[in-house]
Amino acid sequence: MKRLIVAAAALLAVGCATVDGMMGWTTLIDGDKGLENFNRAGDVNWRAEGGAIVGDKGKGGFLVTKHLYKDFQIRAEFYAEDNTNSGIFMRIQDVNKIGAASSYEVNIYDRRAGPEYSTAGIVDFAKVPVPPIYKAANRWNTFDITAKGGNLVVVFNGVKTVDIQDGKFAQGPFALQFGNHGKEPGGAIKWRKVQVKSL
Repeated sequence: MKRLIVAAAALLAVGCATVDGMMGWTTLIDGDKGLENFNRAGDVNWRAEGGAIVGDKGKGGFLVTKHLYKDFQIRAEFYAEDNTNSGIFMRIQDVNKIGAASSYEVNIYDRRAGPEYSTAGIVDFAKVPVPPIYKAANRWNTFDITAKGGNLVVVFNGVKTVDIQDGKFAQGPFALQFGNHGKEPGGAIKWRKVQVKSL
């Protein structure tokens, strides 16, 4: 009975997010459900469609978590097109000016002009091999991301791509991005599972 009361209290604390009380994971996106767990920044047409949360139009923007996180794990399943510009921005310092200068950006961008920070790297902090060997285009992919103190680890489709020490950003919300390329539209990004666990 006590466990049920604790689980119910945790569920109320995160609104409509679902909580796995045994494992500590909070599910923010599950299929096409979960938009209410985020604040929107920018003009992206985020919507529930085809069993996922989708963004594919607008100048660019983010789904920003309503809670701050310090030490955490993120699990995310996403689908990107060939020209998708997206990513997960972590420990954001300013939700009104989200970018690589004020957060850690785990990138989803196969065609990035600076390929050393393309898909599965952390922009300006952790490079990936060039020419790029990590590709997200036209399939479902997974990120498993761990941030504990200054240690940042990224696992992309089961392969560790980043393991660094950096203490620039200590805590903050995280955000899911749809980005554009100026005059060229960016490809769609689809999120079908996003979970977070505080450590």
